Amino acid sequence: MADSARTAALSPLPAAVQADLDAFCDTLWLSDGLSRNTLAAYRRDLAFFARWLHAAYGIVPAEAQAKHLHAYLAEFSQRAKPTSQRRLLSTWRRYFHALLQAGRIASDPTQRLDPPMVAPRFPRSLSEAEVDALLDTPDTGTPLGLRDKAMIELLYATGLRVSELVGLRRFEVSLNDGALRVLGKGSKERLVPIGATASEWLQRYLDDAHGQILAGRHCDALFVTVQGAAMSRQMFWRLIKRYATGAGISSERISPHTLRHAFATHLLNHGADLRVVQLLLGHADISTTQIYTHIARARLKQLHAIHHPRA
Repeated sequence: MADSARTAALSPLPAAVQADLDAFCDTLWLSDGLSRNTLAAYRRDLAFFARWLHAAYGIVPAEAQAKHLHAYLAEFSQRAKPTSQRRLLSTWRRYFHALLQAGRIASDPTQRLDPPMVAPRFPRSLSEAEVDALLDTPDTGTPLGLRDKAMIELLYATGLRVSELVGLRRFEVSLNDGALRVLGKGSKERLVPIGATASEWLQRYLDDAHGQILAGRHCDALFVTVQGAAMSRQMFWRLIKRYATGAGISSERISPHTLRHAFATHLLNHGADLRVVQLLLGHADISTTQIYTHIARARLKQLHAIHHPRA
């Protein structure tokens, strides 16, 4: 990227461009119900593109043509993963389609753009022994350790996204029914069974630690901090990294999402139906869930090689 473009990338967007991007994101939220994180990613992609356009050509996104998109992709592809490039193309297509429908442009400059090839993605997971070691790490003799134990048990028992976990409120969990209600991506609601072990730890946390941590303050969140607020994604990320180190697991190999992967993989390894796993994870398309079958197949081959007399 040229020096002028680097400087522009740090400068604020013109008010008119900011208003344009805000209106676009509002339209997406109203029409498609996209999550806050997805909308933020789309807006971020368009903001970087807008700054680059202004520095390189002195134009705004609504004036971009196919040649400008190709030029940006040539630079963007040098520092971005194929998955990020595909998201950028998705952002552009939605943005320019909205402009076309509003009559602000005569043709869609994304029509002849081809998405980059993406290699098969195999998510990182943990073995069942590693999960056991991780679950044994929190000190349940303290209120915060009991909270962390309940969080990790619940995450592994349900396969929730970390944003879904930290966003849980007390009234969304029914220990009597052994299930919780979660609002997932695209504001889609689903019921997820908790399981006996996670239910027991969650009950202990609510009985013995939740009130102690809040110290008389009020908070609707299920998992709370000593500040009297809901646990954040960033804080839970740091906790998982710390407990992984204590369990002898490389912190590079783990994140809260790794336990979601372990949840799905271990279910399949123990014979769960792929459609059931899809429903539990809240995937809209079963093709997203199928990435876990590769891990499960590899595990089955390994077990076959170890235990079959003629393997």
